[in-house]
Amino acid sequence: MRMTHAMHAKESIETWGFQGSNAPTRERVRTLERTLKETTVIEPEAAWRRRWLLVLAGGIVMGAALGVRNVQGLFLMPVTLDHGWPREVFGFALALQNLLWGVSQPLTGMVADRFGSARVIAAGAVLYAVGLVVMAHSATAGFYTLGTGLLVGVALSGCAFGAVYGALSRLFPADRRGWALGVAGTIGGLGQFCMVPLAQDMLTGIGWRNATVVLAIVMLTTAPLAVFLRDRPVAAHNANADGTTAGVAAQTIAAAVREALTHRGYWLLNVGFFACGFQLAFIASHMPAYLLDHGLTARHASTALAIIALANTAGTFLCGYAGGFLRRKYLLSAIYFVRAATMLLFVLWPLTPVSLYVFSFVMGLIWLGTVPLTNGIVSQVFGVRYITTLFGFVFLGHQLGSFFGVWLGGVVYDATHSYDLLWYGAAALGVVAGVLHLPIDDARVAQRARPLAQVA
Repeated sequence: MRMTHAMHAKESIETWGFQGSNAPTRERVRTLERTLKETTVIEPEAAWRRRWLLVLAGGIVMGAALGVRNVQGLFLMPVTLDHGWPREVFGFALALQNLLWGVSQPLTGMVADRFGSARVIAAGAVLYAVGLVVMAHSATAGFYTLGTGLLVGVALSGCAFGAVYGALSRLFPADRRGWALGVAGTIGGLGQFCMVPLAQDMLTGIGWRNATVVLAIVMLTTAPLAVFLRDRPVAAHNANADGTTAGVAAQTIAAAVREALTHRGYWLLNVGFFACGFQLAFIASHMPAYLLDHGLTARHASTALAIIALANTAGTFLCGYAGGFLRRKYLLSAIYFVRAATMLLFVLWPLTPVSLYVFSFVMGLIWLGTVPLTNGIVSQVFGVRYITTLFGFVFLGHQLGSFFGVWLGGVVYDATHSYDLLWYGAAALGVVAGVLHLPIDDARVAQRARPLAQVA
């Protein structure tokens, strides 16, 4: 059964027992009830009954969006050789994609929080397909950057984990949210895994331009799945972290952002997520070329990316599930420390197919496990009303790191003909991120909104 916000308002008015000069006017009460009647909270039990449909839809959309993005490193050599470009051109286009993804994420988050995630996800999938078509027909570096960097970058903010996890966070109650995010991430990881051999076979068989068009068609077919993620955002007074409304007065989106920006832990999450973005973007974009430079083949590179994606399917679920009963900030610290050690060992040990696959498996287990954990901390501390917006600002830090990871990879290689400095730098950032997550205050913030009686 669905419960209207008007019922919550009525209960709150009766419970608070307004008296005397503190009593709200009848007009104010009627206005409040009319407003609350217009918005209905999705009953958590209804979402739980159709839980598999919701997480499947979210996982497929997210898997396609991230899968297409993660295989773009396989396109580096074919694209640059076909056009005669230096690697820095390709690197800048991907770097711009990551940057615009981050910059636009808070904006698309605000739209999703205001109008619901379904429209944002569908529009993002369509724009993604358009960007890939532009990329396929590019004849100049500027045109290629327009498609890959601008259009795909903005599109990712609408159909990747920011929008999908935001929808699922609202659709599921707090005690089941970790399960939903973990399973959706696992399904998305399977999609990324399947995308790697598909992209590699198409590059070999039909060339990079036709392969890009096929990927555009894949993205276009995911747009209708957004209908299953129609999260109707709860009313503005719903600011509790567990999604309840009891005793909480109105909070605007501007107030929620100000509240987050004054929270020290929110800034630490941003800085830590910068390291995550730097590491993943550098590996996904430049590791295939790094392997070719060291005598391995394109097949080794695609196999390594496939192992990362496959291990990520288990790792994302385990991280999301573990976040339901362990302190998320400690899990995040452990992930960053393990990443740093793994990257150092990979660079220092002799490179062989075996060492490559071991590295890929370990990295895959903790590849995107940071995302449900970081999203979980944000919703745990600030609530789910503006989760897509608030996570969007944290994700901006992630994408700033991605920008520098991809761009500096091309710049440093063109200057030194080696990626070693980037490997060491990425490991150092992992250590810094691990340390910064330890002092994060993950307690729920006190509700700063005043009771309705005080604003009457």
